[in-house]
Amino acid sequence: MAAKEDFVPDKITLLPDNIANQIAAGEVIQRPASAVKELLENAVDAGATEIKLLINDAGKALIQVIDNGSGMSETDARMSFERHATSKIKSIEDLFHIRTMGFRGEALASIAAVAQVELKTKRAEDETGVYIEVENSIVQKQEPIGSPVGTSIAMKNLFFNVPARRNFLKSNAAEMRHIVDEFTRVAMSFPQILFTLTANNQQIFHLESGSLKQRIVQLLGNNYNAKLVTVKEDTDYMNIYGFVGKPETAKKTRGDQYFFVNNRFIKSAYLNHAVMSAYQEMIPKDSFPAYVLFIDLDPAVVDVNVHPTKQEIKFEDEKIIYAFVQAAVKHALAQFSVTPTLDFELDASIQQLSSISQPFTEENKSAAASGSIFKGFTQKHQAHFIEKSDKSELKHWKSFYERPESGVESQEKESEGKADPFTIHHSPFTDSELTQLLNTYITLPSTTGFLLIHQQAAHERVLYEQLKKASKDKPVATQRSMFPSTLELTPADAAVMEEIIIDLQQLGYLIEPFGKNSYVIQGTPADVTKEKEKHTIDILLEQYKHFSNEVKFSKREKLIRSLIRQQAIKAGTRLTEKEMRHLVTDLFACEQPNITPDGNPTYLEFKQEQLERMFKPH
Repeated sequence: MAAKEDFVPDKITLLPDNIANQIAAGEVIQRPASAVKELLENAVDAGATEIKLLINDAGKALIQVIDNGSGMSETDARMSFERHATSKIKSIEDLFHIRTMGFRGEALASIAAVAQVELKTKRAEDETGVYIEVENSIVQKQEPIGSPVGTSIAMKNLFFNVPARRNFLKSNAAEMRHIVDEFTRVAMSFPQILFTLTANNQQIFHLESGSLKQRIVQLLGNNYNAKLVTVKEDTDYMNIYGFVGKPETAKKTRGDQYFFVNNRFIKSAYLNHAVMSAYQEMIPKDSFPAYVLFIDLDPAVVDVNVHPTKQEIKFEDEKIIYAFVQAAVKHALAQFSVTPTLDFELDASIQQLSSISQPFTEENKSAAASGSIFKGFTQKHQAHFIEKSDKSELKHWKSFYERPESGVESQEKESEGKADPFTIHHSPFTDSELTQLLNTYITLPSTTGFLLIHQQAAHERVLYEQLKKASKDKPVATQRSMFPSTLELTPADAAVMEEIIIDLQQLGYLIEPFGKNSYVIQGTPADVTKEKEKHTIDILLEQYKHFSNEVKFSKREKLIRSLIRQQAIKAGTRLTEKEMRHLVTDLFACEQPNITPDGNPTYLEFKQEQLERMFKPH
């Protein structure tokens, strides 16, 4: 008789619906802002003319979207929470003619898998609406209710059943900033719809329906009102319309740049390059123009089903799109005479001034030279340098200099012991001849050749180490303003400010909230000039947003890097000999004087034999 074979059970089983939904939700709902995007787009697809977004606790406690759209029947309302249930497409052919925002049928199912959801909806033709309560993908309650026409979806306690995902969420300020970003993108796409955003019972946005330009100004700030250039080109293949910023609005970071294809926000480095090339020679290389551009074309030549977020799309012919975008922006800038022109005509009234009509005598000259204005222009301030107390600890200069003979050496040691920490007279570079080249580079002789120091890169390294030390030890000293200035921010920038305001205090800024989207600058670090404090904060916010894309940096690190970028001495700035000595001394007192925080060199060493080889014939 044959031995009985061992029974081996089958291993593959179907996952329960609630677990499958939770897994799928990981792709679609990554953070509260993801749910905001999906719910707002559903409201737009429903044909709403008014959409309200309510947020509590940065979306962790509540995300609610109320619209006056078409509403749903009782059956549709129940079906909407099933996976792959959608009213947008019915066949594979429909996938290539998509005009709606949503079509995958995954959003509500994903939301219901990771949150407690309450749905109220009613159609115009129905006498009563329907109320459905869903938790963990299971319908808990369903009953008829009285409600206005439209739909209200409330999503509570996000990730209540996925604690690991909840723990990975950032601070409320950081999450709120992402929510504002998503809200801005949807609201900008549909200026004909009234949008409101209320967070913790405080209204942040109230956007009346109107033109695209009005909507851009409402979202991005009044400073764009007179600085937008209209773009409009219609062809048989595609239409391009929208606005681009005049060259003077260009910023150091990619802040206000929006591309929409068939009203859907997309990210495309390829199309961004097309716009940048249109601005060639109009703006500095390290600047980025503002633009809000819409591309309308046949959905059949676009694939939006590349990623669940639908922000990455594929074009049938990218080169044509690139050429159209570039040409449209170039044409707009040329048409509106944005390119800079020189005016050689002299105002006739200037000729009547006494300073022009009367001779400039020696008496007038001496009187002008003693004035405060003359002194202000001729005596350069030293405010952007922070004096250090460890000037005697120059760790890295010795490799470029040989030690002198014993007699001189003993004198040097003696002087080192008596060195005043607030002067640089003991520095080994005191007697060196420092020269500034092209208002950007400093040459420092060494025993074997010379060093070529980049002043901006060097100052970035100095400031970086000073701020890093300050953030760990005692805070940077704050200089209080006699006359505090008020800072008006856009809601998006206000969300960023809320995120970083505590860290700013550690780094020497004293900024306090002053009503809705307003802040008062009570004090700044001692090395920031009072006249530029508002401008300083504006640039700081832009640079911080730029660094926010870098996942590897902590919040404090992003802030420090943003500060040094804008506080460092810029290339092209004329320095006095004293300033150069300060900078060189501070640089070689650093832990890592040879590179910037970004890894670029602060100086290059040229040896004499290298130079001689360059001049010898081959």
